Amino acid sequence: MKFGVVIFPGSNCDQDMIYVLRKIMGQEVIELWHKDHSLQNCDMVILPGGFSYGDYLRSGAIARFSPIMEKISEFADKGGYVFGVCNGFQIACEAGLLPGALLHNSDRKFHCKNIFLKVQNSDTLITSAIPKDKVLKIPIAHGEGNYFNDAESLKKMNDNGQILFRYCDEKGNITDESNPNGSIENIAGVCNEKKNVFGMMPHPERASDIELGNTDGKFLFESILSLVQA
Repeated sequence: MKFGVVIFPGSNCDQDMIYVLRKIMGQEVIELWHKDHSLQNCDMVILPGGFSYGDYLRSGAIARFSPIMEKISEFADKGGYVFGVCNGFQIACEAGLLPGALLHNSDRKFHCKNIFLKVQNSDTLITSAIPKDKVLKIPIAHGEGNYFNDAESLKKMNDNGQILFRYCDEKGNITDESNPNGSIENIAGVCNEKKNVFGMMPHPERASDIELGNTDGKFLFESILSLVQA
């Protein structure tokens, strides 16, 4: 499978993502600069984490106007796969590729730590290989990860299986205490209606190498490959 990882000014997780896809998963990876006008026939485009354009104005608000985003929007409209992680999730929401918005963490603090996730829909490209009832331990690193959407839109998303992950405790209980940023309904990841664009605040690429003592994030990449290459 051919992945394209977009690099914006301020991206700081692009090389982490490239390393996991290329070295751990053994896939072809193309580095896409934010000013590019071609996706080079990639099968999936990754919007990585970081601080695109220094997070000025608000996270993702400037990056969504980068030239490559027009091509990514066209790609997604045609059913192409797009996956935004952390800042990439924020960019995808700003660009209208995903519903909702990411606000400042409710306590106004930056959080960098391991958290726990529970899968809400196992029938998607990035969740299908995750064992049933598996509680994932994956790190977060963000100051604006507080997911929000209005009540009507949330109902539609829940009914349509667009909620991918919720923050939980290590036993899988979805509680207020396990919510690190104030996200509505403990939401940590979502997808679009067509289920070809995905976004999440936690960093699976930071939990995919055995050298780091945690490979829970690798389940997501295995899910992508198991469905696309089937």
